[in-house]
Amino acid sequence: MDNLIEKITTLNLGKVEENVLLSKYTTYKVGGKARAIVYPKNISSLTRLIKLLKSEEVTYKVIGNGSNLLFSEKKYDGIIIKLSEFDEIKFLNGNKIRVGAGYPLMKLSSLAAKKGLTGLEFASGIPGSVGGSVFMNAGAYKSDMGYIVKEVKVLTPDLKVITLENKEMNFHYRSSFLQKHPNFICLEVVIKLEKGNKQAIEEVIKERRKRRMESQPLEYPSAGSVFRNPTGMFAGEMIENLGLKGKKIGGAMVSKKHANFIINYKKATSNDIKKLIDLVHDEVLEKYKVDLKIEQEFVNWE
Repeated sequence: MDNLIEKITTLNLGKVEENVLLSKYTTYKVGGKARAIVYPKNISSLTRLIKLLKSEEVTYKVIGNGSNLLFSEKKYDGIIIKLSEFDEIKFLNGNKIRVGAGYPLMKLSSLAAKKGLTGLEFASGIPGSVGGSVFMNAGAYKSDMGYIVKEVKVLTPDLKVITLENKEMNFHYRSSFLQKHPNFICLEVVIKLEKGNKQAIEEVIKERRKRRMESQPLEYPSAGSVFRNPTGMFAGEMIENLGLKGKKIGGAMVSKKHANFIINYKKATSNDIKKLIDLVHDEVLEKYKVDLKIEQEFVNWE
């Protein structure tokens, strides 16, 4: 692995950080060490990096802001690829935005509001990157990325750059083409918004921020909603009805504010969080016969 990292550095494929604590790169603030994180500078660097990793048969994982990932405490003996450098943004024809996959979604929502563009207000409290949000089809307030994304530039498994139109992305509730084809990597997105009243847009964002502060445990590390809402039901309500608010395992706890949040309230480990997720899932399954879909992705648990 030392030789590989030296090669990545020599080829100038991006900044390299070695032996990194993954707790710094996930919103749960947990996880073991990664052998290295690489920050490719552009599409060419990313393509060359992945080609090298494949030729060396080295495990790798592309991440955004780590807002839906739960890494185990084990060492990730591979390469983490972080697309933070993919952060270019350009406004097109007044109401379209071309934006890199590494751009923070909340920042984009705020910028759109300042430009008087409406359609991204739902994203003002979603802590993911643009690429991760497209992957998850992140949403809130009865809207999601599928409503505003026009096209997505991706890197295919055979390292070709292609563009997928909205209909090809197969957006559904918290789902997309990319989720079902994880070897495709989101590089850049074009979104289309509408002209709106700047003051009205900012008022909506302000009101929703207030509501989030009151109803969500934003003062603790978490990954947002743990479970997807089943059709016609609310996961949080089901969990609350089972009396699981405040349930603890180690340093992890089901939030007392919102039962669909699990928080790292006291130096939790990945194992604490995963055990609590599994416990809540199993109790809901036993009581309601509903197999809740977990939003978070478990990485390096094999």
